[in-house]
Amino acid sequence: MKYTTLGNTDIHVSKICLGTMTFGEQNTEREAHDQINYAISRGVNFLDTAEMYSVPARAETQGRSEEIIGAWNAKHKDIRYDVVIATKAAGPNPNFDWLRGGPNFSKKHLTEAINASLRRLRTDYVDLYQLHWPERKTNFFGKLGYKHESDDTGHSFHEVLETLSGFVKQGKVLHIGLSNETPWGVMKFLEIARQHNLEKVVSIQNPYSLLNRSFEVGLAEIAMREKVGLLAYSPLGFGYLTGKYDGGGVPANSRMSLFPQMARYSGEQSMKAASLYNQLAKDNNMTPAQMALAFVNQQDFVTSTIIGATTREQLKENLSSAEITLTSELLEEINNIHQVFANPAP
Repeated sequence: MKYTTLGNTDIHVSKICLGTMTFGEQNTEREAHDQINYAISRGVNFLDTAEMYSVPARAETQGRSEEIIGAWNAKHKDIRYDVVIATKAAGPNPNFDWLRGGPNFSKKHLTEAINASLRRLRTDYVDLYQLHWPERKTNFFGKLGYKHESDDTGHSFHEVLETLSGFVKQGKVLHIGLSNETPWGVMKFLEIARQHNLEKVVSIQNPYSLLNRSFEVGLAEIAMREKVGLLAYSPLGFGYLTGKYDGGGVPANSRMSLFPQMARYSGEQSMKAASLYNQLAKDNNMTPAQMALAFVNQQDFVTSTIIGATTREQLKENLSSAEITLTSELLEEINNIHQVFANPAP
């Protein structure tokens, strides 16, 4: 396993991070603990979760992923300090009235959120605490066609950073990060932190894959110059970059068969591009998943690639990508496909 430094901290994280949104929905607690144990045996030291997980988000399973990690923590207290645990606080969503009565980033809500996460995780602190998506109205989760709205009702960047910095002073959080943020949002948080000597964000968790390279425009330079590295989520495009959906089939018990409403990666252009990438991988004696993950892993602006799996075999295949380096010739072929199908799943 390869390791990188988390932002400007002294924390070293594995190049592969185990994502846990399937824990409690597609994976039982026993299966989830097996995944954690196997990942750690392969050198992974980084787990990512969120207060709203399992996915899809609903009241019945909210917090279940954290609870499953907490049960694992309780059994492995001797190595808790060797594992980097990241979680996230949900932002506003009109459909989430079951979560804190409708989540926001006020001091009251964030305090309730971090305390509840710590209880579920059965730990005194989290290594990385992230804002899951912006509180203001902007483009994220695949939204295009930016339309400015000046009547944002969110809390100020200063107020939010003061609250998060307070968590660090209290020892509940070691470092803070963002998720699903824009270049303007990242730079605003950095600006406010410098002006008021508050905690600096050390990471940004955004989508990045062969089907969505939009991070390269704007955010990649920020990640490098400001040491706010990318934690890349959905590197396999909800499974479309594994080859299992090629030809239009939807395997039983796959994510798209269980949750067809999650259609971010299932557009016609996205599926065409995925098919080309998948065939390119096979032509180069790799599985589609290995090539797709290796592409993400070797980007300089990527701190860690978040993978999710529902079986041991999937996890084994995904972890093997950490040892693969794509040649310049193969990267050129990848870029040729990208020129034709540029970011079909933003």
